[in-house]
Amino acid sequence: MALLQDEAIKDEFDIFGIELTHEIIDKLKELCVTYSLDAERVAAEWIAFSNVRKNLTISLENLDVFDREKLAKKMQRTPQTPLTKKTQQRVYNIDNVSEGVNIHDAENLYNTYGGTPSSKGTAAQKRQLTPENPTIKRFQSNMRSPVVPFSPASFSPVGATPSKKYRLRTNAGDVVASFGNLDNIKWQSRGQNCTIKWYDPLNNLLKEEKESLKDLSKNFKYMFQKLTAKASVLNEMIDDMAQQLQEKNNIEEFSHVSLPVQEEVTLVGRICCDSLGKLNAKSVILEGSRDTSAGCFIHLDLSDLKQYSLFPGQVVALDGINTSGQKFVVKKLYEGVVQPLPACSDEKDQIDCSEMTVLIAAGPFSTSDNLAFEPLADLVKLMWRDTPDVVILMGPFVDVKNDLIESGTCTNSFEEIFKAKLAEISSEASSAGCQVIVLPSYRDVHHDYVYPQPPFFHHNSRSETLKEFPNLHFMPDPCVVDINNVLFGITSSDIMFQLGAEEISFNPPGASDRMARLAEHLLTQQSFYPLYPSPEDINVDYEVFDHYAHMPTTPHVLILPSDLKQFIKEIQGCCCINPGRLSRGQAGGTFSRLHIQAGVIISQQSILPSITAQVLKI
Repeated sequence: MALLQDEAIKDEFDIFGIELTHEIIDKLKELCVTYSLDAERVAAEWIAFSNVRKNLTISLENLDVFDREKLAKKMQRTPQTPLTKKTQQRVYNIDNVSEGVNIHDAENLYNTYGGTPSSKGTAAQKRQLTPENPTIKRFQSNMRSPVVPFSPASFSPVGATPSKKYRLRTNAGDVVASFGNLDNIKWQSRGQNCTIKWYDPLNNLLKEEKESLKDLSKNFKYMFQKLTAKASVLNEMIDDMAQQLQEKNNIEEFSHVSLPVQEEVTLVGRICCDSLGKLNAKSVILEGSRDTSAGCFIHLDLSDLKQYSLFPGQVVALDGINTSGQKFVVKKLYEGVVQPLPACSDEKDQIDCSEMTVLIAAGPFSTSDNLAFEPLADLVKLMWRDTPDVVILMGPFVDVKNDLIESGTCTNSFEEIFKAKLAEISSEASSAGCQVIVLPSYRDVHHDYVYPQPPFFHHNSRSETLKEFPNLHFMPDPCVVDINNVLFGITSSDIMFQLGAEEISFNPPGASDRMARLAEHLLTQQSFYPLYPSPEDINVDYEVFDHYAHMPTTPHVLILPSDLKQFIKEIQGCCCINPGRLSRGQAGGTFSRLHIQAGVIISQQSILPSITAQVLKI
């Protein structure tokens, strides 16, 4: 179909004495693209429809009715993916074989030597170029867009030794990562009281825990979300980020994703994959919002970009050209907007921060072959020795992946095990004079299997539990916590590992730190869990996701426990920490400790010069 011009549509409607505005013309062009109509045909269809409706006037609302009741029932939508032309057989010789063999030729040759043929009577389907169904490596072209492969080993320290049983470890206390000036740092607390407040996302306020968690003490009603509610939340996420991208980059307007144009335009939408496999450079599509693109999508050509990092669910803006309505050639990428650092409350430009030490650890708290909780016992000894002001413990506490739990040989109830360990932690914390923040994990076998996850004991027994453990603060996952005016963003989900498994990137050698880049995705997308769709073992409830998984601001400290390599990094003025896991299989793991010097916190400025942190072996 020839490219439509505004004048062509305007001339056809002028014949019937109908004047069109720019908005009406754009809507008509969208309908022409969707249903493969030319200007003459869409004008004839409208006249027929309006006559039946007794000379219905043309407007955006009436065109929506025209689309729904006339075109959608009568016409056939244009396929979103272009038809693939049959490729001719190529002859290779010594001069051109290095350019790479056509993948279809390679597969035909492979089938000739014993490959499995297609079933009888069924046409051979096009091979999906996704990592789950990879191409034959020896036939891959050197010109293919590079995709960095993901594996946990790529983040592990060089020369890692095989796992040893916990009691035989010899590296206890070794420093894995450090940040800041360690000279004259005393990790022991001075016995000061810390004020802990929880950020209430529903009211956009920091409140005391007992006051702000009243709503969370009620039963969570999940597994009842409607598809319309989920779609609405996902669409609002695009609209919110689109507005911020437009303001930050001075973008005049966003175009329809599937509308063919000759000049360079800007699109906004969510990165998705065009197949059931994992994302790669050839399967990237952009899904637009309802307002700007009526929910349509377009395939992306990334070959002109010198650098990019993309993952499913990422909301981005793109500059480029779409001459055919079938593929958008990307010229520039806007990856997101980082929110400012926390502003001081009570309309002050600065507030005081007292000196404090924070101990941070993430489960599992027992080795995988037993439920003796030896790593947790050693951590409690350190807590008693160093007496930190605050201890942050993130699940899993009773790990669903533990061998005894998986095999069903655990004799005690999961609740009994968990409460017994809480009693030990609470008793030692009281002796040490410290407060403990406790977060659940989706791997906790005794807790609600949903994300965002409510705090432990969120049912009617919560008030009695708070009295039983007065120095324990039970928070949801994720959460934003204010400790002595320092804002901590905390999540126990392994979003770093899951993003690393799905992200594709193309960067010059040495130009990007992948661990920092994965953590920065959370800040630029303003979300504790920007990945969509989530893995099969993560059940996301999008009706509460919009409130509880959104970052209200860039925190001073962001805690991201993961199975990946431990780190402490400065990212966009935020101190990002991966403390690792307290146990790794049958071997000991790592934990982190943080020291914040007393001083003044200036509104929307980093406190990194006041922070000293370490990650150590347990």
